[in-house]
Amino acid sequence: MALHWPSEDIWQAVYPLLPDFTVEVLPEVDSTNSELMRRVRAGQTAPVLLVAERQTAGRGRLGRQWLSDGGTAGAALTFSVALPLVPPDWSGLSLAVGTSVAESLHPSIRLKWPNDLWLTEAEGDRKLGGILIETAAVAEQRMVVVGVGLNIGPRSAEGLATPPAWLAQLWPEATAPAALGRLAAPLLQTLLRFERTGFAPFRTAFEARDALRGRRVSVLGGSADALDGVACGVSPGGALLVQTDACIKEVTSAEVSVRPA
Repeated sequence: MALHWPSEDIWQAVYPLLPDFTVEVLPEVDSTNSELMRRVRAGQTAPVLLVAERQTAGRGRLGRQWLSDGGTAGAALTFSVALPLVPPDWSGLSLAVGTSVAESLHPSIRLKWPNDLWLTEAEGDRKLGGILIETAAVAEQRMVVVGVGLNIGPRSAEGLATPPAWLAQLWPEATAPAALGRLAAPLLQTLLRFERTGFAPFRTAFEARDALRGRRVSVLGGSADALDGVACGVSPGGALLVQTDACIKEVTSAEVSVRPA
């Protein structure tokens, strides 16, 4: 079945903010983030939203593979946004993006620091989607590529560290185009606001959906020392705050994996 994307509606909503903005839909690509990073490195700096109906080599954080139910078109929403961005501080951008996506889609969506969208239920935590942010310097500009992957329909848990959730469980009529129509313009507004203000104004909204707050966590990997403690929110700059036996520590490294203990 053909997918009907709200490209014109998204463009009309974003045009007053970004007059040179475009929306592009591809039937297949290796990864929307990879494609936009290639374009950026080739010197293309105009703002663009790129949607793939099917990804063959989707990527997540820490180089992990992002798969969507065998790559069936419409089973997942996979898109990336590229635009020039010069915020006062990059810290917390993935949290602001996650907050925007969750607020656009459903009140039940929770956020797992630093870049996952979760459903947290009595049976346990399940992953609805994730965010991947990359930057590159081009022609004296700093470009950001923000990728979002969301499960829309049911998918297998095989090979996944966290069982999957999908949007249709919360919104039975959900489709990939409908989800994009809800979240695209608010996401662009969030990115432009972040450029002006940084993360601090988004902190309260993030903490209202914080999936880790009050839970024991283990922090491993990257340059940070391994530690165990209780997650107690995030700092004004978006660092994870962990209460240990000795003190509250800030976790900021992009190479840190956080799991509920």
